[in-house]
Amino acid sequence: MIRTAILGASGYVGGELLRLIAAHPVLVPAKLFGDSKAGQPLAAVHPHLAFAYPDASFERYAEDALDGIDLVLAALPHGQTQKIAAAILERGIPFVDLGADFRLDDAAAYERWYGHAHQAPELLGRFVYGMPEVGREAIRGAKAVAAAGCYATAAIVALKPLADAGLVDRDTLIVDAASGVSGAGREAREPSAFCTADGSFSAYGLLSHRHTAEMEMALSGTVLFTPHLAPMSRGILATCYGEAVAPSDPLAILRDAYANEPFVHVTAEPPATKWVAGSNGIVLTARRDERTGRILALSAIDNLGKGAAGQMIQCANLMLGLDETAGLTTIGVYP
Repeated sequence: MIRTAILGASGYVGGELLRLIAAHPVLVPAKLFGDSKAGQPLAAVHPHLAFAYPDASFERYAEDALDGIDLVLAALPHGQTQKIAAAILERGIPFVDLGADFRLDDAAAYERWYGHAHQAPELLGRFVYGMPEVGREAIRGAKAVAAAGCYATAAIVALKPLADAGLVDRDTLIVDAASGVSGAGREAREPSAFCTADGSFSAYGLLSHRHTAEMEMALSGTVLFTPHLAPMSRGILATCYGEAVAPSDPLAILRDAYANEPFVHVTAEPPATKWVAGSNGIVLTARRDERTGRILALSAIDNLGKGAAGQMIQCANLMLGLDETAGLTTIGVYP
């Protein structure tokens, strides 16, 4: 068994990690760190997990609490992992971080998009960008992985094969994406409160959303990204555009690119977030618009699944030499 420590275990992503690990053949949650919930039983914070972990509780993080741990999964707010990463890396424990601290390969880019200087720029080169569909072999040999962001995952998986095939102009990319309110995290905030979000649809982060940097890094282009908040608990639908520069069929390119991917399904039908709720799946489609000379690509993911916890476990499976699909499913929860 692989003894696993989860940092940020009391949050939404932490809860999703625990739900998925409950079905994993070898991962065992040995340490659940959640400083704000330290001392509380897991069932009081994640009641849906009471049957799976009846005796578990949260504790405050301390470096010496990692003794005997075989894997670290961190689901902390950005800016937090860089404070503790060095100590974890020194132990040589396989480490998957969901925070944004080590996703970018340039400290100046981090400061530009996140508004403060990186506290551990010397560690940036120690982390591999964590999206198996575009960097599987690098992840397989890594000891530290920075799992991709949720919006970035939806956009990059939809656009990268088209850009790499020369079908779309990399400097004309537009991404409009809508996410469920769980993407804002568990902490109470007015924009994601029920009375604010219910029955409403709003844009935010205009011209400055941080996942833009990941998209541009992975796509080697220029992206205009506008995120939206949708009145649903979970899910992301990304609608992506770019100017066509070749006559190829974008749907055929996506099918060829992802023919052997275990978590990607390419379809002629426009995808819906409900199709992937609770799963690690990605559903894609694409069209070429002869009238406007543009390419349209759409993707649907679960922001807590493939956009967060599922991605982390998929990366961890690769790092540990396990079956990449272990503990994960492409089967959504419907209706």
